[in-house]
Amino acid sequence: MHPEMRTVDIVVLVVYFLAMASMGPYFARRNKSTENYFVGGRSYPGWLIGLSMFATSISSITFVAYPGDAYKTAYLRFLLCLTLPLGIFIASKVFLPFYRRAQITSAFEYLEHRFGAGTRVYAAVAFIVAQVTRLGLILYLVSVLVQEMTGLSAGYSILIGGVITSFYTITGGIEAVIWTDFFQSFLLWFGGFAILVLVIMGVDGGLTEIVTVAWQDGKFMLGDLNTATGQLERAGWGFSLTDKTIVMMLLVGLTNWLTEYSSNQNVIQKYVATKNPKEATKAIWICCLCSVPTWGFFMFLGTSLYVYFKVNPDPKALAMLTGAGGARADSIIPYFVIQKMPVGLSGLVVAGVLAAAMSSLSSSINAISAVSIVDIYKRHLAKGRTEQHYMNAARLVSLAASFAMLGFAYALLFVTENTLQDTATKLAAIFAGGLMGLYCFGFLTKWGDGRAVFMGILFTVAFSAYLTVVELKWMAPVVRFETYYGGLVGNVIMFLLGCLFGGLLFRPKRDLSNLTVWTQTEEWKALDH
Repeated sequence: MHPEMRTVDIVVLVVYFLAMASMGPYFARRNKSTENYFVGGRSYPGWLIGLSMFATSISSITFVAYPGDAYKTAYLRFLLCLTLPLGIFIASKVFLPFYRRAQITSAFEYLEHRFGAGTRVYAAVAFIVAQVTRLGLILYLVSVLVQEMTGLSAGYSILIGGVITSFYTITGGIEAVIWTDFFQSFLLWFGGFAILVLVIMGVDGGLTEIVTVAWQDGKFMLGDLNTATGQLERAGWGFSLTDKTIVMMLLVGLTNWLTEYSSNQNVIQKYVATKNPKEATKAIWICCLCSVPTWGFFMFLGTSLYVYFKVNPDPKALAMLTGAGGARADSIIPYFVIQKMPVGLSGLVVAGVLAAAMSSLSSSINAISAVSIVDIYKRHLAKGRTEQHYMNAARLVSLAASFAMLGFAYALLFVTENTLQDTATKLAAIFAGGLMGLYCFGFLTKWGDGRAVFMGILFTVAFSAYLTVVELKWMAPVVRFETYYGGLVGNVIMFLLGCLFGGLLFRPKRDLSNLTVWTQTEEWKALDH
């Protein structure tokens, strides 16, 4: 055991882990069908779902990677967060009402009605792949904390975080996920505020001095670190596919959130689990009003740590800032918590960081299970089986997703360049799969069928494969291109090719009533009331 990990902290963490793990068996008694396991009988109030969605969006990426990014660089990537309100507003008018009216369990059921079974399977697989990579990244960040805290190897640290979360998710289903998310969201806030208070107390001049020094050093600029010079540089404003600019980062953010609120099963599954449309709308706006300030808070926490260690020099903290000896900026929060916080309090804060991660892991594991069972297994591989059979299959899929998450987290142990927030943005771009473009094509046009979509999928997958081999440095880029924009360009490719082939060659053969914004009946719209 790590010498700095004290008995009281260990007790706090053990109590936390036991409390979370007990949620699984407690709620398992109520899961008699996949409807309950995945959407909880569609009976939850908006405030609870909103806080659950918030806890899911505030993962260890927020608690560890955001402060690490602000500690090392500046605020360019925070621009992605600021587009969430616009993304939610558009999605609430265009996409989300369709899901509630249709009483769907999976976000991809719509695609089969609109384009056919093949499109539904593609979207489900693309979602699963993207979620596994995100899960691995979140779990890797948890391992950074556990390793710093206990002195265990990174491999064992990954295993501990993954096993606990998988247990209560597999056994308890969506109800365990929602209630653990609820408790974890408060623990997360407490942990963040506790760190900031101690940082402010450790700087002569307090908050005023932190803001002053950070401003003088350019830490609040909308810019990024030039890896060649090691200096912060302000980002430009215009359109570009080769450099990170302010306008392009805003577009990337909007694309990400529209994807999130049109095709992410994590969001859709909780949205349709509410009592009624009014509660569903309340839920997404509660999530928004909690999320954006929290992201800003954790960015500022990283900036405050930069000033703290500037006025209180520490060789290890300096190494994390410069990358000397392979040290990562993402370790700055775990390092401060273990080295600088008083006994007992550090255990609570560590629990807060773990809560941030576990809430996201549990939601994504349950969402992967829902998509796998509803969109693939029940639809194509095992029709007409009993509910108990599907429940057992759902738990097995959750277990398989957990193993895949562990495998990808291990793979990330070998990622050493840049900050993990940078890596997360690139992974989201590469594995976006053009889903937002696909849904926009389905909802916003009356053109095309599965054949038109297939052409869009073909070119989008080829583009994503190209980005992957370039990012892995397996080949030189044909043209200079910023990987951040991969998701945005992939969605444009999907939408434009769908429109081109759908408008010219492949006319829709099925009835499009209530499947596009242009073909809604009055009776269909009335279901919102």
